[in-house]
Amino acid sequence: MATIEDLPQSSNRLNLVQSRYRPEIDGLRAFAVIAVIINHFNKDLLPSGYLGVDIFFVISGYVITSSLSGRGSKGFGEFLSGFYQRRIKRLVPALVVFVLLTSVLICLFNSDPAKALKTGIASLFGLSNLYLFRQSTDYFAQSSELNPFTHTWSLGVEEQFYLLFPFLIWFSGFGKQTAKGTRNLVLLVGVLTVASLISFNYLYYVNQPAAYFLMLPRFWEMAAGCLLFVGFHKRAKIEQGIERVPPLLVVLAMIGVMFLPVAAAVPATISIVVLSAVLIGCLKKGTAAYKFFTLEKVVYVGLISYSLYLWHWTVLAISRWTIGISWWSTLPFLALIYACAIASYEWIEKPFRNRKCVSPFKVISIGITSLIATSGPVAALSNPIISQKIVLDRGDIGTFQRGRQSQINYIGPVTRRKNVDCQTAAYSVSRLSIRSSIRNCFWEEEGANKKLPVVVILGDSHAHQLFPIAEEIAKQKGMSVFNYAYHGCLVPQDPAFVAESKCKDVNKIPMWVFEELRRPVIFIIASIADPVLHFPSEAEQMAKARAFKIAFKDVLNQGNYLIVVAPNPKFLGFDNTVSDICGRGALTRLNPLCSKEHARDHKFIANSQKNQRKVYLEALGRWAAEDSRVKIVNPFEILCGESGGYCYATSNGRLKYWDFSHLNVDAVLSTYPLYDSAIKKLIKFRPG
Repeated sequence: MATIEDLPQSSNRLNLVQSRYRPEIDGLRAFAVIAVIINHFNKDLLPSGYLGVDIFFVISGYVITSSLSGRGSKGFGEFLSGFYQRRIKRLVPALVVFVLLTSVLICLFNSDPAKALKTGIASLFGLSNLYLFRQSTDYFAQSSELNPFTHTWSLGVEEQFYLLFPFLIWFSGFGKQTAKGTRNLVLLVGVLTVASLISFNYLYYVNQPAAYFLMLPRFWEMAAGCLLFVGFHKRAKIEQGIERVPPLLVVLAMIGVMFLPVAAAVPATISIVVLSAVLIGCLKKGTAAYKFFTLEKVVYVGLISYSLYLWHWTVLAISRWTIGISWWSTLPFLALIYACAIASYEWIEKPFRNRKCVSPFKVISIGITSLIATSGPVAALSNPIISQKIVLDRGDIGTFQRGRQSQINYIGPVTRRKNVDCQTAAYSVSRLSIRSSIRNCFWEEEGANKKLPVVVILGDSHAHQLFPIAEEIAKQKGMSVFNYAYHGCLVPQDPAFVAESKCKDVNKIPMWVFEELRRPVIFIIASIADPVLHFPSEAEQMAKARAFKIAFKDVLNQGNYLIVVAPNPKFLGFDNTVSDICGRGALTRLNPLCSKEHARDHKFIANSQKNQRKVYLEALGRWAAEDSRVKIVNPFEILCGESGGYCYATSNGRLKYWDFSHLNVDAVLSTYPLYDSAIKKLIKFRPG
């Protein structure tokens, strides 16, 4: 987010600023940040408005290259320190205040803010994108909207770009203004751009969090701005060609792209980057678009766009924890966001940015110190003892339970294992990762009978939710247990997946676990795989049942056992933020989401989903009848055992689900007798 202050210092700085500063680019920033805010308020209004962030990336590449192109430096040290001095003055003061205040605010409403606060700490050091990637965060998921620091991933991408880019500028010779510096920079950045674009296109389909959050797959977007500047100012024909494009037509095309669905993210992203670069090039005086983008109020929104971007998400996240977003709250929230941005810009950004400093190293030292100092109190807030004391509502949340958060942060009462340590993304699974996870996720009671099999729960997030089952097995039976969830794939691997899919190793995982444990194993396999959602036809259901038999043939032949967990009943359309936010206090009663959930009687005719699964479960049942090493656990009867032919989302006044298919902890534990019975049938269990 480079600005006028990034321009070179010289005795004739004012004239240089006047010649370099382009107010229409601040107008373009305003366009970008408004698109992002609209999308974050309501995705239905502008489905791909999040692409405003990509416009910022292009602008950053262009302006940073512009600022470095005419800046004379005696040596690399002076060049580098001057660059980072300007970055720190530009970004750090507002970021520090934002992180401190937001951390306190989220603790008032979220009784378990550890993940959010860790994201905030990471954002101070430009690492929140890496933290969110490691958490396998889905940026488009509703749960991401509850973390007030999720949006700082883009700052992490830019700051990591700033670590790399000055080196490219200097060592290419462009920063030293050598004869071949421009050519070297174009060749170097051009090669990296092609590689980055290829990686983005590939990763988006096999590892979406990596494509979305990491800097290298995003490098090409900022590089587009760099190449535009170099080409624009070194090749007159390029400038003349781009200037012929009508800017208003480009703006309309960009708006059109923002109405594309999220499913078109790759072509939409490429389109918005290309169009942004073209618009920067063709936005010239005398055009209608130029007149609009240089309106005083539009330019001012662009000037405060950094603070707008920082604060808008916090306001929206806090609103989701409290009164929610509705037609009557939209205008007050917009006013609050604008007021926070103005205050941040006028009282924090401008004073620090305009302050004269003699030594760049002093600025850098103060900046780093302030970041470290800020991280201390934020880390202290993440301590449950402190966060539980300042939360406004610590009472019973009634019908609602702390669903997704309580499962992620679940600590086994018997084994003291942490559920969060026993999960990963499917594409990250390897023999090495399993070996590493055994240190955290395998438990064996001292003096345990090692002749008994180890109970191993594997699968996606539906296996992740069964962590309390493993704890109950350890408690009731004293058996050794191991949990390992790998998100993002049906288990076993769907026959339709191709070999290069991120799920290609899913079927190998049980054998890897067995070989690492070197003990007989009772595998409990659970995943979202469900005829209702994934394979509705009879032929597909039969194929999925055969896939189970094929995947576990070798594992069973090694002396192991298998419990297949049938799909949970699915409450389609059930909102996955309800369990985490509703019922916490008086403010949530105003939340339309919570009111809707209180009012709606979530139920469906039980036989409808039974019939949809019939072929699949009968095929699994025949397999279990033929093979004594295999048992089927079907939680349907316990979860949908109410009278009247309906399946209800609540039981005894409490929600069984935290989203359309995942169970709250109490509901999970209600199914334990099924697992107890299956284990007893698989082995002749005698306590002691």
